[in-house]
Amino acid sequence: MNQKELKELIDFLIEKDISEFELERGDVKVRIKRGAASVPVVSYVAPAVSQSAPGVHSAQSAATVAVSAEPPPVVDQGLHMVKSPIVGTFYEAPGPGALPFVKPGDMVKAGQVLCIIEAMKLMYEIESDMAGEVIKILVSNGQPVEYGQPLFAIRPSNK
Repeated sequence: MNQKELKELIDFLIEKDISEFELERGDVKVRIKRGAASVPVVSYVAPAVSQSAPGVHSAQSAATVAVSAEPPPVVDQGLHMVKSPIVGTFYEAPGPGALPFVKPGDMVKAGQVLCIIEAMKLMYEIESDMAGEVIKILVSNGQPVEYGQPLFAIRPSNK
């Protein structure tokens, strides 16, 4: 499997929104896992050619190439994370061209709509489960999100 085939495979998996894929063909193993940040993580193990016998593949001398996403940023421990209750697409505003529901620095109340997640052509309003200040929005508009993925960091209010 060459680089072009790998790229085509990754593009296909992104297009079909497949988060994990594994292929084993003889001595070649390909495992692709898309993380929360929508950056594909690719592990590719290809047999290396043995020095002693040209053309003979040795499983012991396999080379591994790995491309992985950066680790998620560290967030203050005093912050509350609002997490996605479903898998879908994150939208920060009620429609294209509309103002976002919230932005960093905004004070929110419990029950206030923070964003919309689209899943299977349905729009789900995601509400804050506590009052406080929005410190950071952890995903980008239009980004796919996973179940349990943190969406917002909120500093609880002292009220």
